[in-house]
Amino acid sequence: MAVVETRGLTKVFKEGQLGAVNNVDLVTREGEFLVFLGPSGSGKTTLLRMIAGLEQPTAGEILIGGNVVNHLSPRERRIAMVFQSYALYPHLSVYNNIAFPLKAQKIKKELHREKVEWASSLLGIGGLLDRKPRELSGGERQRVALARAIVREPTVFLLDEPLSNLDAKLRASAREDLEQFHKRIGTTTIYVTHDQVEAMAMGDRIVVLHQGFVRQIGTPKEVYDDPADTFVATFLGSPPMNLLESDDVVVGFRPEHFLPADRLREGSRIPLRFRVTYLEFLGAERILYGSLAGSRFEEKEVLSRLPAAVSEAFQVASVYDFGVASESLRFFDRQSEKRTQPKAIAWQ
Repeated sequence: MAVVETRGLTKVFKEGQLGAVNNVDLVTREGEFLVFLGPSGSGKTTLLRMIAGLEQPTAGEILIGGNVVNHLSPRERRIAMVFQSYALYPHLSVYNNIAFPLKAQKIKKELHREKVEWASSLLGIGGLLDRKPRELSGGERQRVALARAIVREPTVFLLDEPLSNLDAKLRASAREDLEQFHKRIGTTTIYVTHDQVEAMAMGDRIVVLHQGFVRQIGTPKEVYDDPADTFVATFLGSPPMNLLESDDVVVGFRPEHFLPADRLREGSRIPLRFRVTYLEFLGAERILYGSLAGSRFEEKEVLSRLPAAVSEAFQVASVYDFGVASESLRFFDRQSEKRTQPKAIAWQ
């Protein structure tokens, strides 16, 4: 296992333009599962490729295990990377796909079978060694790619959206497989995704990136409950946080905290009238779309997320007494969009 650190890491592809990655400082914890999360173009894959040695930084340093590795090739960094495509050799058997890095490293041939069987058993694909990639399911191909990576016994794993080609059901089971795999090997792992569900479910910590900048680093609970700025507040969560502008401050609250008045403790409740305009049925839950009525935030659009049994009482084109607990409010500076201290708000 090894700690990965970046110091002021920057990548500019074209002079005079904003960098794809800008002055990123981060330190992994030994053995943790760290997730890079952000929308397309946020810089997460570029950051991962610089750590891997596949992109040369414009500025800054990369350290693995306390040593600066900017000058080292990917192989010399003792990292293993699994890509979105898996990049398996179609003409080779599963066994030979997994053994391929051992040949490249000139590992003694008599050790190949021992290492391949060890890696394949960890991932439950020992019975597939004689098959070709075309005979495997998407989930099985993913496991082969992981086995090929771990057979080298790297100090760091880098995973670039390895589940994105799988359907929703298979992604869920593959996500569980990855979590169990990480627990067994305990190797420091950095995982890139644009999928917040994956990030929240798998990450020990999440690095939220946007336009090449790190917006927040924290546990899934920290980035969801206490977002550092309005981008994190609206990017994390489905549906996103409700935001209301008030003078020099923006007030935010999650849709699951915007509730019928009778479901909130009266002493801490901020009463708000809610005009429902649309109901979205999601099985066990419903999303209520609408706007505020009868307050200084008249016509501001807001959402409420309720259990299906509770939401059955509400109809479109009607106005209801709702509210939010004061402790569920989050405050952001209107100019910088960064989190700020709670302020007194005139709601009416």
